[in-house]
Amino acid sequence: MVVLDQMKVELSNLRGTLDEITASLDLDSKKKMIEELSREMEEPNFWDDAEKANKKTRNLKNMQDLVEEVEGLHKQYDDMMDLIDLQNEEGVDDDDMAAEIREELDQFEDTLEKIRISNLLNGPYDKYDVILRLNAGAGGTEACDWASMLYRMYTRWAERKGFTTEVLDYLDGDEAGIKSVTFQISGTNAYGLLKSEHGVHRLVRISPFNAQAKRQTSFVSCDIMPDIEEDVDIDINPDDLRIDTYRSSGAGGQHINKTSSAVRITHIPTGVVVACQNERSQFQNKDKAMQMLKAKLFIMKQEEQAAKLAGIRGEVMDNAWGSQIRSYVLQPYTMVNDTRTGFKASNADGVLDGDLDPFINAYLKWLATGGKPVGDTDAE
Repeated sequence: MVVLDQMKVELSNLRGTLDEITASLDLDSKKKMIEELSREMEEPNFWDDAEKANKKTRNLKNMQDLVEEVEGLHKQYDDMMDLIDLQNEEGVDDDDMAAEIREELDQFEDTLEKIRISNLLNGPYDKYDVILRLNAGAGGTEACDWASMLYRMYTRWAERKGFTTEVLDYLDGDEAGIKSVTFQISGTNAYGLLKSEHGVHRLVRISPFNAQAKRQTSFVSCDIMPDIEEDVDIDINPDDLRIDTYRSSGAGGQHINKTSSAVRITHIPTGVVVACQNERSQFQNKDKAMQMLKAKLFIMKQEEQAAKLAGIRGEVMDNAWGSQIRSYVLQPYTMVNDTRTGFKASNADGVLDGDLDPFINAYLKWLATGGKPVGDTDAE
């Protein structure tokens, strides 16, 4: 009976969080939006604009899943409480039943925490897809290899989430790895989740490119921006732009390397550089690059106006010693340490295989507390 009473106390302590999340999500409004979108999907011209229709369909599915999940949590809470009370009334110790309730309680708490974290994604750009650019820094070939490892880490994370990845620009390293890569990850709250990744990432390991097998430190910068869909309100003077065309490189289809279709745009006053080589024509690449440039300049303008530099784009840092937001140590021990939140994970291989959610969650909690460290938390 003591075990059941302890679980009842645990469950009762979670009630406040459940009610708080339910109130903040405003489920009644979401149900109305679900009804409106469902009616809209029945219109004969709904699929005339396939891209717009797909986004609305995804939005509908996400809202339906969220409402169903939260309502399911309320039912699960009531069922567990009733079951605990029933067991206590019968006055019989049932280890199997206690174990079953324990398992359900743990699952309930995990789901509740997942929704709570998702509810922190309420920034003005969090809902958008995200564009990441990785640039190899100090470390030569080792840094280029490190860039390719980070690229794999983010694509593996995206796969786990069911998100899609699209390479926009790619430059191979001279000997191995990647000098730079720009890619887009598309999915619900992609920017809100990955805004934690902006900054310099540091790797410490025994270099496979060093004949003496010496320990080496390498750096890669990760720049992120939301893929703002609508035409942003930003004026760009054509005289401020330098537009270069070049041949595409890397995977991308038969058109790659046959024409100078890739486009790089430099905004001279700010030094912002964007590039795209993924589309089929130079005009399409230029349009996508201009969209990226407008979004980036718009974000910079918003940062200046609202003094939200750390919350939107992160601090500008040198791609070298002392500037990292996260360190990945593979020798002489394994440890990944986020220098902002204090969160650590000893399973470095798992992190590099895409297990980023603990770091993302720690960062969102850190932001929610005003950017103050959440504690020196360690994850196995």
